[in-house]
Amino acid sequence: MPNRPCSRVACSRKAEYTLTFDYEDKLAVIGPLALAAEPHSYDLCARHAERSTPPQGWSMMRPVVLGS
Repeated sequence: MPNRPCSRVACSRKAEYTLTFDYEDKLAVIGPLALAAEPHSYDLCARHAERSTPPQGWSMMRPVVLGS
């Protein structure tokens, strides 16, 4: 399993989830941590994944239950 830090500034927690954006559908998706870091996605710790909200006018999809 990858061991990467959370992408949020000043957060030193271990990333557990990956946030990606589908610009065409205005959809933000938080899913399991990607196997490799991608330049257009954000690795998040559980705390930041749980607190993340989509941009105004966008939808948020969380296909996994956070914290499980």
